[in-house]
Amino acid sequence: MKKTLLIAGCGDIALRVATLLQKHYRIFGLYRNVSNSDHLRLHRIIPIYGNLDYPDDLEKLAGIAQLVIHLAPPPNQGLHDYRTAHLLSALTSRTKKHAKILPQRLIYISTSGVYGNCNGALIDETRPVHPENDRAIRRLDAEKQIRDWGKRNHISASILRVPGIYAADRLPLTRLREGHPVLVEAEDSYTNHIHADDLAQIICAALQHAKPCRIYHACDDSHLKMGEYFDLIADHFGLSRSPRISRSQAKECISPGMFSFMKESRRLKNSRMKKELHIRLRYPTVLQGIKALTKNP
Repeated sequence: MKKTLLIAGCGDIALRVATLLQKHYRIFGLYRNVSNSDHLRLHRIIPIYGNLDYPDDLEKLAGIAQLVIHLAPPPNQGLHDYRTAHLLSALTSRTKKHAKILPQRLIYISTSGVYGNCNGALIDETRPVHPENDRAIRRLDAEKQIRDWGKRNHISASILRVPGIYAADRLPLTRLREGHPVLVEAEDSYTNHIHADDLAQIICAALQHAKPCRIYHACDDSHLKMGEYFDLIADHFGLSRSPRISRSQAKECISPGMFSFMKESRRLKNSRMKKELHIRLRYPTVLQGIKALTKNP
């Protein structure tokens, strides 16, 4: 009999994961947009309606699945991820039908933004966290909730810290065509990346091999600065490279959201992911991933 799996947050990555797991699991997908239910069924996901903003919507999740993948984003404001709080409460709530049947494992997809600016340092998962914006603070709040919840309920809960995800439909092509600037090389920041297909296989591997309360960097081997990443994409798609400006100029003409990414520089080590999750990346570098995209647009 197939094990049951619940995916909370049924976007692009969830669908990629479902494709890899549908032979082995009976998959439920939590959704809040009514128009998404038929799309989930096409991917052999059983749709379960529920809005993480409203706890009463989530009562049906008690005892529903042995395994959980939490891909849902936190709220757009505040310092607390109450959506994660609502999900965890529902998964461990008592009902007459399910006398506290708990999940065996939960995988949470977080962000490498919880480290804040590391001034380009090469870091592993033991690096102290220092989130520098509300978005990252909410993610760190979710991580803490999940690790505490796992320990309290004797559930294996693990965290993947994910950097920038790219795929054919996740490239800054519009930004390049519009000529938005990036920082001059001397003032540029290191960014980290992972192809969407590789992230899907990492999530699947974490379901099998991740250790309880363990954190993993889900990233490729690339150590690119942001401008290098944009140049690489521009060159492979026949577009003009972005103009370069100083950091002081960027404060005046780049959106606050984009500038917050530019302020943070770090390089992630992925050796723990490779060793413990037995990962062999399909696209070890962004260059290989982009070449594959241009061959198969």
